[in-house]
Formats: sequence, structure tokens, C-alpha cells
Amino acid sequence: MIALKTEAELRVVAENAQLLAEILVEVALHVEPDVETAELDRFAEERIRAAGARPAFKGYHGYPASLCVSVNEEIVHGIPSSRRIKAGDIVSLDLGLARGGYVADAALTVGAGEITPEAERLLSVTRGALQDAIRAAKLGARVSDLSHAIGRHVSRHGLYVVREFVGHGIGRELHEDPQIPNFGEGGQGAVLREGMVLCPEPMVKGDDLPVHIKDDGWTAVTASGSLAAHYEEMIAVTPDGPAVLTGGIWEAFCRRRT
Repeated sequence: MIALKTEAELRVVAENAQLLAEILVEVALHVEPDVETAELDRFAEERIRAAGARPAFKGYHGYPASLCVSVNEEIVHGIPSSRRIKAGDIVSLDLGLARGGYVADAALTVGAGEITPEAERLLSVTRGALQDAIRAAKLGARVSDLSHAIGRHVSRHGLYVVREFVGHGIGRELHEDPQIPNFGEGGQGAVLREGMVLCPEPMVKGDDLPVHIKDDGWTAVTASGSLAAHYEEMIAVTPDGPAVLTGGIWEAFCRRRT
């Protein structure tokens, strides 16, 4: 069942989304060579709790941390540890918080120092897929229109979407209906209505093989070792078009980085 948010609920959701975006950008700015991924996790949790919120991921189905940190061939759900980031790594950061009874969730991938042209292209294509999905989130469209927009953009650039994980609705729960796959034909699924809050999250890689889960039971990696990228924003469906509640995290990161 898809929960439509009232105007009052949307205000709370939007406030949480803005807070999450600010914290996620701050975490991303700490991605540098020789930084431990656990240090990023500690920083994220401290900032969340200082803002009067709680980490939405910590303890979720047993996940042991507040932040997912996935490096290079890792796609999503990487567990922070004593692992140190190296120059040229690409690092995907996925973060969630809960406050006032509502959850926020977003992700982005950044480079540690200078990265390869191949990695730059992967990140750019994944961001483009997210933007196409956001543009598709209009009143009267169908959920699969977002999925189709993502898959079409990625395939046009000779890359591949991750099929095992999906975007989702969000609100009182971290993962609500509808599910938003990163592939499929348009014109299917639920009609987009005012009050829906969605998290499209394209995950893109260089191979078309099934995803592998590491022995920790969480970390998803590409089967061939190809690089992977992941971006996610929170959007509300409104009469005036899609409203990006997280405000454009990559753009905010770039402004702060310069």
C-alpha cells in the first residue's frame, strides 16, 4: 500500500531530507586517501545524533553501522571498518536518519582524489540516470516510467544497472511501497499521485553479471570486479512537478568542495 503524505507530513519529511543532505555532504567531504571507513561512520552517527535524530540504518535487519560505505567494486551495504581509503578509489555513501516519526535516505558516490576517466564516466552516467528518473516523476506518470528512464539512460552509455536492488517509497518506514527497479518498460505500476515520496536510486556497474554478496552477509559486489556507483535522492510528487527534497546532493557537494 502506498502512503500519501499530507502537507503537514511533507513538511517534516522535507526537514529531515534537508538535514540528511547536509550531513551526507559533510561525510562526503571527509572522503580522502588514508581515511578509515569506520571514521566516516563515526562522524555520520555523531552528526545525526547531535541533530536530535537517530541513525535509520543501525540495527535495521541487523545492519551493524549507521553508514554504508562501499568502495570501488562494492555496490551497496559496505560495512565500515578499519579499511583505509586509497587515492583513486570511488566511494559510495548511503545514509539514513529518523526524526519525528519519519525517515530520510540518500546516497552518492565520490572519488578520493583524482580518479580514472573510466570512473568519472561511470559516476556521470549514474547521476544522469538519477536525473532522468527525477524528471519522470510527474503527476499521472507510472512508477515504471522512473525505472525505464534509469535503464534507458544507462544502456545508452554501454553500462549496466544493478537488478537485485531497487528504489522505494519512504515515510514512516525506511522502505515503503512502491518499489522502483532500475530497469523495465514504462507505463506500468501505480499512478504517481500528489503526496507520494520516492527514493529512486540507480546503481550502475560495468558488467551484466549477477551481484555477489560477500561473506559478511551484507556487502554487494560486482561479479567481475568492475567499478560500481550509486546515487539516491528523495523526491515528492507535486502538482508543480517533482520536488527534490534532498536538494541535489551532488551539486551541494561540488559547491562545498571548491
